[in-house]
Amino acid sequence: MQDNLSYQAPVAELSVEDRSQFIWKCYAHLIGAILAFAAISAYLYSTGISERIAAPMLGNWFLVLGAFILVGWGASHTAHRVQSTAAQYAALAVFVFAEAIIFAPLLFVAELKAPGTIDSAAGVTVLGSVGLIATAMITRKDFSFLRGLLVWGFFIAIAIIIAGALFGFALGTWFSVAMIGFAGAAVLYDTSNILHHYPQDKHVAASLELFASIALMFWYVLQLFMSRD
Repeated sequence: MQDNLSYQAPVAELSVEDRSQFIWKCYAHLIGAILAFAAISAYLYSTGISERIAAPMLGNWFLVLGAFILVGWGASHTAHRVQSTAAQYAALAVFVFAEAIIFAPLLFVAELKAPGTIDSAAGVTVLGSVGLIATAMITRKDFSFLRGLLVWGFFIAIAIIIAGALFGFALGTWFSVAMIGFAGAAVLYDTSNILHHYPQDKHVAASLELFASIALMFWYVLQLFMSRD
């Protein structure tokens, strides 16, 4: 959810063939990132690493929540500011790995206490994301006006998490619902940027941006499902 520092012709000004190729690259990298995340998460769980890291991380759950949001912002921030494609790939790889580590305790607890919840949450996340992406692509509407809302939402979420850690109150169901809405707005914003504003050489950054938003949605959909069990 970052703006590019230096101007290059946005993809909207390119030929139809170049725009189609850019969009295809974005979503191919997005799918690759999701599959890599799933593979790393499965490896961490099957080898028992998730269980070993769950205890210390669950003991500092508010820090995990803060780290989850900050890592997403930091990886996106970096990807938008590096110039080489190789550096963008490095940022994407680091982010996917970091997400798998941060997700590890949540996925471990979900599988332990509510088997089947992960698949249900993943299905809802995929359907929701596909619907939002399709909405942005079919309407061709520019959702860049959401940027201000997302920036303020980011800082408000961080403030609530810090307050919860300091004063010991649970964030609750409504916080999860609000964050799912926030993530949905981010998916619309990111897809709109892919269609209208990204330069042609930023397809990796675009896929990282969208992956971060979908991961955020998955995190809170899973939290919501777990709170009902």
